[in-house]
Amino acid sequence: MPRTSKTTAHASPPRLPEACTRFPLLPLFPCPVIKAILTDIEGTTSSIDFVKDVLFPYARQRLPAFVETHGDTPEVQHWLHEAAKEAGLVSATRQEIIDLLVGWIDADRKSTALKALQGMIWKDGYASGEYRAHVYPEVAACLRRWKDAGKTLYVYSSGSVPAQKLFFGYSEAGDLTPLFSGYFDTETGPKREAASYARIAQAIGAEPASILFLSDIVAELDAARAAGLRTTLLARAPATCPADGEHRCVADFDAIDAD
Repeated sequence: MPRTSKTTAHASPPRLPEACTRFPLLPLFPCPVIKAILTDIEGTTSSIDFVKDVLFPYARQRLPAFVETHGDTPEVQHWLHEAAKEAGLVSATRQEIIDLLVGWIDADRKSTALKALQGMIWKDGYASGEYRAHVYPEVAACLRRWKDAGKTLYVYSSGSVPAQKLFFGYSEAGDLTPLFSGYFDTETGPKREAASYARIAQAIGAEPASILFLSDIVAELDAARAAGLRTTLLARAPATCPADGEHRCVADFDAIDAD
């Protein structure tokens, strides 16, 4: 075997096999065993349409009355203050804050304050049985299979942690919350920044290369991979996997390699 020349002595280590797909931590072969699975919700476990067509309109319609009737409670006051601070409002009337939040709902703004308030409103709808959270048909069985195989399961979504627990607690497949070991929202950090995934890995207590992150958003997967996590892109129909994609890509949970 020829010796490494001076020009290649400092070249990058050999790439991992495709099954390990592109994470920068390089304990070489074999691939690290996946110990934890971190999943997005919208477009991944569940239809974006449920959130857009059911949850958002429900919160939008009820937000003004909710703020008026609950605006003096400490938790709601906290998040109204955070929303005003995020918008750069030094002082604002309650109606101005309501108008701001409704506008953010219409724009699907990824605001931690808005998501927290939406979660409080959605709680009533779930509890009254007005709706159940959508999950794709194969998701519950796959989550149970991974759990039975010893994987720990986590959620990372832009929705607040309480909203995530409601979502999986009142799903069409029943109460799925016993399957999850933890939840993360944007208080951990933005979903398109690598530092957020590094914090999650630290919180989970697992090396990043042993965590598989599932999402339908390439920018989120890029950030997770930059932090050393394994990644898989969900391309739910009618979407299709990109021909030149840099992440493993599947059409549903049944096709995910979680070994």
